[in-house]
Amino acid sequence: MTIARRGFLRGTVAGTALTSLLAAQGSAHAAATTAAPARPASGSGRGPTLRWLGTSGWRVDLPERTILVDPYLTRFPTGLFQEGREFDSATPLTVDAATVDEHTAGIGEDDVILVTHTHWDHFSDVPHIATATGARVLGTLTTYHVAQAMGVPAAQLSPVRGGEVLDFGGDVVEVVRSLHSRNGRYSVLFPGIRVGVPEAPATIADLPEGDTLAFQLNPASGPSVFFMGASDFDARAVSGLSPDVAMVAMPSTSSTHEYVPRLLEALDLPRTVVPIHWDDFERELTNPPVDGTGSGMSVADFSDLVRRVSPRSRVVVPEYLVPYTFG
Repeated sequence: MTIARRGFLRGTVAGTALTSLLAAQGSAHAAATTAAPARPASGSGRGPTLRWLGTSGWRVDLPERTILVDPYLTRFPTGLFQEGREFDSATPLTVDAATVDEHTAGIGEDDVILVTHTHWDHFSDVPHIATATGARVLGTLTTYHVAQAMGVPAAQLSPVRGGEVLDFGGDVVEVVRSLHSRNGRYSVLFPGIRVGVPEAPATIADLPEGDTLAFQLNPASGPSVFFMGASDFDARAVSGLSPDVAMVAMPSTSSTHEYVPRLLEALDLPRTVVPIHWDDFERELTNPPVDGTGSGMSVADFSDLVRRVSPRSRVVVPEYLVPYTFG
């Protein structure tokens, strides 16, 4: 089965020009490094250090633990971004173990992996990370079942639904009921859930959306951070979260009515807004990120819209693996 290159489009758009606004935020803007990142010293009072892993993926290093969000690092080609080639839903699942291990170095049993949904560009590296490190995986019931099919022990998996408020040694994770973005046909690529452990997935089509979550991290010190994995949301579910920083998945179509204004208002106009899920995620993690916009909203247009809706918000356009702290 094949479909047109950008026919389904989830939250994967970018701008034609990526303007770095990092100086305005006062964040550390070091060159990307392949060395394992260091955690802040315990008791230092420092907030989390965040590194963008591309797509909607993040590595968050806290004094006592590391939290991964949607870590997709293999970034194998499916035809989605290649001109003259159609997207191939039969693309085999692939894990580049060396690359994944490099960027998840230092992670162990006390650490946590948050999965927003089970599409390949969010989930397909998670079973390898979980089995290699022992880190706990939080996700939907579909995540729970599919991860077992891919070799992760059930005891290492925590199914959640949205509404849970979980305390990891003072670092609190709120699980937020959410929605997947809609393509131009008002539909979703690979819809469906898994209510039992399936056959081991072999292709990207074997990984359904499986319902979608968002997460808010309220660390013991530092600002609160809201993480999305797709460009839609449940306004009632996010109301009252009021994060300091919002990682906002870029809208790829106009199917969701007034997505950006409604989201920012529901989140009480976050102090910092970071656009994510706009890059070509079939290229290696080399800066500057390559535009994966297609015909959707550009990063520049998104930034302008954020400033109109929330003039006091600052927009930070991330680069791969750069350490960010948000005061």
